[in-house]
Amino acid sequence: MPFPFALPTTSSFSFSSSFSSESHPSLPLSASTHRGVVRDALKKFKRLPPSSQGPNLPALLSNINTYLPYVFAIDAGLGRASQQGEEINVILTSTPAIEWRPTLSENPVPGRETPRTKVQSLEYDLSFTLSTLGYAYSLLARSSLHPLYVTSGEPLSAQARTSAITTATKHLLDAASVHDYLARRAEAVPTAPPCIDISQPTARAMASLALAEATLLAVLKDDPYPAVVSQDRNDHDREWMYKAPEIPKVRAHLFARLCLAAADHAAQASSLCQPKKGGWKINDDLLRYLEDLRKTSRAKACRFFGIDAELSGQTGNAIGWLRCGLQELGVEPRETKKGLSLSRMKKDWSERREDKKIERGTNWGSDAGKLEETRVIEMLEAKWTKVNDTILTQTIPAGSALLASLPSGRDIHNIKSYQPPELSRQTLESMRALPDQADDYEGGQPSSDDEERTVVATPVGAYPGTPDNHRSGSTRSYY
Repeated sequence: MPFPFALPTTSSFSFSSSFSSESHPSLPLSASTHRGVVRDALKKFKRLPPSSQGPNLPALLSNINTYLPYVFAIDAGLGRASQQGEEINVILTSTPAIEWRPTLSENPVPGRETPRTKVQSLEYDLSFTLSTLGYAYSLLARSSLHPLYVTSGEPLSAQARTSAITTATKHLLDAASVHDYLARRAEAVPTAPPCIDISQPTARAMASLALAEATLLAVLKDDPYPAVVSQDRNDHDREWMYKAPEIPKVRAHLFARLCLAAADHAAQASSLCQPKKGGWKINDDLLRYLEDLRKTSRAKACRFFGIDAELSGQTGNAIGWLRCGLQELGVEPRETKKGLSLSRMKKDWSERREDKKIERGTNWGSDAGKLEETRVIEMLEAKWTKVNDTILTQTIPAGSALLASLPSGRDIHNIKSYQPPELSRQTLESMRALPDQADDYEGGQPSSDDEERTVVATPVGAYPGTPDNHRSGSTRSYY
């Protein structure tokens, strides 16, 4: 958690080839220059190993946010709108020809990279850029949360943990704001989008997803149990010797309702991403993550209702709620497991694999926190069952009766309206001058398709400077 998005890449494009501006002649050139920087940054980010991508996200975000005011200025100029009190006049001279490689669409050929999508509109090019910005915010939230789950070093202090969660929440709300703006903007476009990645339902789903993840972080900030389970697996931690987890009774019920709200948002996102008959389809990894997030959120709600019941002395009801949580997660309760259990062996193997992913920083949390929540619930269930069997002996109610009493969710965050950035008045005035160079910033740059076609520069055994003497007529073989 959050979802590990892959960022799309794009082809080169010169704005001067399709747009001209009488009021600000240098605007197309400036837009091309900054778009080229974004394109190069996306290509370099894609080539980085997963462990190195997190530190490069702030620079990538800065490049995108620097480029967006220019493309918004061109978009405003097409409608003869004004920015900073200056009227911008942009004319479409030819149909743009841009390519983007989508990352949410289902790959028609498994094992190969998703084919590029041709974009012939500034609107859809802007949509891809905005969706990329939203994904980058979510990835930055992942990078902020990663230290919370690493168990190979010293555990974070309470202050550092709170700071990391607060930072990640801000990034997720920024992502939700961008996706919500993209969805509202897509409603006004009469034509069908070139792919599902920038469709209105997908943008609305991504906004709901980011809001669900931000809501769960509001719970995680004051939830001590995940940290306790993580510390229990950390050989460097000694806090368990003198401090037990505590949670106020009132907040337990509040947290449960927040988790139910997160489950509702995840369910809405999953519904919006379901494939339509004869239409595009979202890739299975995202669909599976959305369903896992819904289940994890409901399981968390059951756990907090169990904590609320246990604090009131109703241990039987508390255990019943925990078993409801395990049922939501699709995990068998401990009492049904006798002898060697294949599901237990499979779960232990999944836990070890997930721990290795966290240590390497590669694709961790792709189960939306199901494994972490299972650990927490099983810890509490074993503890409370032992107390109930030896001291209290209270009756454990059926799960169906407890689930029927679930209340409605309660939201804690609102999606703020995204404000499209504008160029400063000084920048706009400077672009009234004629461009001092040709708009060929990306003219000599290879596309991302070209980089996939690798050719050996010098064959093995050849003297330097004589590769052509050993090369056959084909560019892919020698001799």
